[in-house]
Amino acid sequence: MKILVTGGTGYIGSHTVVELQKQGHKVVIVDNLSNSHRDVLHQIEKISGVKPDFEELDLVDIAKTGDFFNRNRDISGIIHFAAFKAVGESVADPLMYYRNNLFSLVNILQNMKDKGIKNLVFSSSCTVYGQPDKLPVAEDAPVQMAMSPYGNTKQISEEVIQDTAKVTDINAVMLRYFNPIGAHESALIGELPLGVPNNLVPFITQTAIGIRKQLSVFGEDYNTPDGTAIRDYIHVVDLAKAHVIAIDRMIEENQKKKVEIFNLGTGNGFSVLEVIKSFEKVSGEKLNYKIVERRPGDVEQVFADTRFANDELGWKAQKSLDEMMLSAWNWEKELMLKTKN
Repeated sequence: MKILVTGGTGYIGSHTVVELQKQGHKVVIVDNLSNSHRDVLHQIEKISGVKPDFEELDLVDIAKTGDFFNRNRDISGIIHFAAFKAVGESVADPLMYYRNNLFSLVNILQNMKDKGIKNLVFSSSCTVYGQPDKLPVAEDAPVQMAMSPYGNTKQISEEVIQDTAKVTDINAVMLRYFNPIGAHESALIGELPLGVPNNLVPFITQTAIGIRKQLSVFGEDYNTPDGTAIRDYIHVVDLAKAHVIAIDRMIEENQKKKVEIFNLGTGNGFSVLEVIKSFEKVSGEKLNYKIVERRPGDVEQVFADTRFANDELGWKAQKSLDEMMLSAWNWEKELMLKTKN
């Protein structure tokens, strides 16, 4: 089947393309390269033996998006990753987030409706839960008021998809995932933010290798065992495999409802300091970090109840925190070697 992966040269997208091609799917990537590199296409080819089709395109552009779909009428399903995703940046520039994340989704859904494309896997986020009243958080937990514009774009996107599915032939699986980290075992693809990283793990690895002087740990006065914020970290390859299962589920018409929602995490919460300790253990490096004030938009702690995804999708995260951190470090070291050469 031909699968469109939006944001497919990005971090999670590229790993998902690899897993799709492993399962024999034909992939076409659309990406505007705002936070990724074209070179990723060659790395995907090295891993999978297949270079995916690619088109550089900003999905906010109505005319160009329509033209793309007119030329690609054999798409069986779409996995939609393309979105801005930094909490802090969204607080500083909310309009940029609303424009990019919402307009692109509306354009995709309109073209799905017009061209008869039925299957959408949507990259959602645990940010829709805000600070949950109960942990671990399950899919039926109330969606809380968003704590950042980024989180709000995910909430609104879910509502747009739900409303559209009610009155069209479109089906959707919305995957609310927690904190993806790590890299492919080949160290050919991984998380490569342009500029200063907004996520914890690439900032850790860049600090350890000397690109950044110091890691800032935002807050030590949270109501957690060591005072730092707790998240559910999941290996990016485990996450990618779930997307393949989800799109196959729809193509094979095994959905139980028109719109299904699944949490993707490990079910375990780790604090920022625990992540740092894991990295120091597997890398042998002592990390230079300091405690600073809390960051606007951050929740105190969140981790997933994954039983529904485990039972219904037959999917379960496999990698441990140490394995995740080691793969991220191997990726960072490989990047440094490339820079030197």
